[in-house]
Amino acid sequence: MALLFWDSVLTYSMKHPSLIAKVALSLEAAKWVANAAEAAATSLGIAVVIAIVDDGGNILYLQRMDGAPIGSVEVAIRKARSAVFFKTETKNFENGLSGGATGLLSLDLVPFEGGIPAVLQQGIAGGVGVSGGTASQDGTVALAGIAALTASPEGAAKA
Repeated sequence: MALLFWDSVLTYSMKHPSLIAKVALSLEAAKWVANAAEAAATSLGIAVVIAIVDDGGNILYLQRMDGAPIGSVEVAIRKARSAVFFKTETKNFENGLSGGATGLLSLDLVPFEGGIPAVLQQGIAGGVGVSGGTASQDGTVALAGIAALTASPEGAAKA
């Protein structure tokens, strides 16, 4: 009986594809990103919404600073999702659109700076979206959040 079981296991493992391991953002990591982004926004003197999504574009954490526009909630979420779904910063869409790539308007994305994917161990672990300031300010704040996540312990200690 045991021989039949192991034969079945070996046959199964040879006929079926392997699974892919991936890195995922934890709630703790999402809060870490949001706190770093909030500190950057505070230093710029702006109130923003910070959205953190997982690798599937699902909300993991949302933070709205006091005074941030309510309309920025949805924009921040969509920036984060756009960055994850297309595996690039939303600033690239803004640049493309200003360069004449009007076909971008037919896609479900936000073509404004402020959405950045969290690339960890060569994979997309999630993304951050920021809205409430100018496009450039949103991008700076989002980058500060991602930088806190990807910094080495030595770099984080110096920051």
